[in-house]
Amino acid sequence: MIKINSVTKDFEEVRSLDNVALSIENGSIFGLIGSNGSGKSTLLRILCGVYGTTEGEVSFDGEQIWENSIVKENIVYLSDDQYFLPHCTIYDMMQFYKSIYPTFSLEKYKEYLEIFGLDDKRKISTFSKGMQKQASFLLGLSCRTQYLLCDETLDGLDPVMRRTVCRIIAEEVADRGVTVIFASHNLKEIEDICDHVALLHKGQLIFEAGLDDIKLEIHKVQMTFPKDKLYEADARLKELHPVSLEKRGSLFTMIARGNRDEIEGHINEIGPAFVEFIPLTLEEIFIAEMEERGYDFHENLG
Repeated sequence: MIKINSVTKDFEEVRSLDNVALSIENGSIFGLIGSNGSGKSTLLRILCGVYGTTEGEVSFDGEQIWENSIVKENIVYLSDDQYFLPHCTIYDMMQFYKSIYPTFSLEKYKEYLEIFGLDDKRKISTFSKGMQKQASFLLGLSCRTQYLLCDETLDGLDPVMRRTVCRIIAEEVADRGVTVIFASHNLKEIEDICDHVALLHKGQLIFEAGLDDIKLEIHKVQMTFPKDKLYEADARLKELHPVSLEKRGSLFTMIARGNRDEIEGHINEIGPAFVEFIPLTLEEIFIAEMEERGYDFHENLG
């Protein structure tokens, strides 16, 4: 198990992480999501021992990561900005990784070379961005470590290759109990592959839970009301303290927290003509959580 115990990280006057506490079970696929500058990459670099903490500590199965080469041998970190040795080929990098990771598998290396269709004698600097991402995955997966930390590493891959990488990772988790942490802005991919997620905002942990549990706690409802009940409906729905409430004619769309049966009972008391609960996507949950905390999407998109 990975335990993140009250971790704070300062860079001079900037606080990147603020008292973050998490536990990540072995054999899980864990997603880190958040706004730009939320601290996702900083947390991953702390988890792999690149950064130390200002306060708090991180441990893997009870062993602290900082300056612990034994623990680091069991962790691969795939950054968004891959680094390869100058003028090297995949074969050169394979030799480098093999010298660092005792669990490196030449058999898996050859298998992944065939799957990705890459030439390991060609200089990596001549590869496209997507091919370099493939090379990074190929080398990282060949290390056969128990922990795989991925920072936007699916970005730049075409849809077929993304599916291939996700399939390989799922197989590694099922076969060897590998623990994978994904930090990504692509919430659809996080939703498809992860079983737990944590939301960071301005260095603070907003929530951490299983995806299924999150969707049981927040609901999207569409409903219509007869004309003579529209005014009452507008007032009564606000009693649920919705995250959002939109009205278009007689159609109301609401996102609200709480027990589904209690929400449905409250709506039925008003006398709707039609009610439908619609499954929320992770992206909708993310937007709802961020808007509640004053994150202006229009400002940040502009």
